[in-house]
Amino acid sequence: MLVWLSPAKTMTGKSKIEVPVATRPRFADEAAHVAMEMARYSVDELADMLGVNRALALQTKERYNDFHSPETVGIPALLAYTGIVFRYLSPADFTAADFEYAQAHLRIASACYGLTRPLDVIKPYRMEYTVELPSIGCPMDVYWRPLITDSLIADVQAAGGTLVNLASREVQLSVDWARLNREVRVITPEFKVNRGDALKTIVVYAKMMRGAMTRFILKNRITAPDDLKAFSAEGFHYSARYSTPDNPLFIV
Repeated sequence: MLVWLSPAKTMTGKSKIEVPVATRPRFADEAAHVAMEMARYSVDELADMLGVNRALALQTKERYNDFHSPETVGIPALLAYTGIVFRYLSPADFTAADFEYAQAHLRIASACYGLTRPLDVIKPYRMEYTVELPSIGCPMDVYWRPLITDSLIADVQAAGGTLVNLASREVQLSVDWARLNREVRVITPEFKVNRGDALKTIVVYAKMMRGAMTRFILKNRITAPDDLKAFSAEGFHYSARYSTPDNPLFIV
């Protein structure tokens, strides 16, 4: 079983957490090219391209300017992202064995790095799948699709043939789903709030549970899809009534 997560928009370049080994991203060369292209844009152009305010655009500009500096060393991807998903994944108490298991059973999407393993060393960046760089000639999701699809299928097969899809819809556009569904089994858990007359997805809660479920899978070495039914956190629990085998639903 392999878990697929979205990246977070918030990142850090420092961490005191020790990991057993650091690895090089598979698409490090492609990421370096993307970063070099992005560094050529002005702060105002980056703000427009990425849909952010000027302060975030300035931070992004500085990060891309420093991307190729030997002084910018980066940290493992699992520690670099600081968004809600990763706070609930909470790798601070991971053992060396947990990190090694995660390396084989977790993949994190990225519009800059394509697809990363937890211990792949990455540098802070900000990137959107809708960005189209002149040297690439298409949006980033289209550019990454064949590369990510090949890599993800191979990793899922190596991890037992089942993908637990906890990525956002935006990230899912970077994969050839027809091919993915032909070659591996895809399980897509959902997390919804019972409002009485309807079940609704609340984005912040969904992000919390994606992180918590990833932690549950990694910490408990879950390998069978049926074992996901035992997951519960913050009041969310498995609902047999609303679930299907490939789309388990957790409600609160």
